Formats: sequence, C-alpha cells, structure tokens
Amino acid sequence: MGDLFSGPHIILIALVVLLLFGGKKIPELMRGLGRGIREFKDAKDNVKREIEDHMQDDKTGNNSGTSSNKQVSSGSSINN
Repeated sequence: MGDLFSGPHIILIALVVLLLFGGKKIPELMRGLGRGIREFKDAKDNVKREIEDHMQDDKTGNNSGTSSNKQVSSGSSINN
C-alpha cells in the first residue's frame, strides 16, 4: 500500500475539493478554518494561563477554595 498523503493523492484531493466547492468558495472556507484554529489556540492559551495562575495561588497560599466548589457542582451534571 502506498502512502495516503503522497504527491498524486494530494493533487487528486485538491482537484476534488476545487470541483466540489469552486474557486470562489475555497478562500472563504480557508478563512473560516483559520479563524477556528485561532480561536482554539486562544482558548488553549487561556486555559494554560488559568492553570498557571492557580498554581501560583497555591504556592503563595492565597487559594480561597472556591475552585474546588465549582468542580464539585459541575461534576454532578455529568451523571445526568
């Protein structure tokens, strides 16, 4: 079996996408994909920043314990 992402396969996939969506729709689709990737990256950075902030709060002893209450209340809806 050949590699799925070899040169001829990529060209064939590109031609099929061009036929299905047309030349005018492809840039719009790529812009939407770029926005989605950017939003995902921003959300990932926000989560990382919040984790680092909580770790610093734990080190300094300023943790008020409210985050553990939020985790318990949100976990109860998972079982429903």
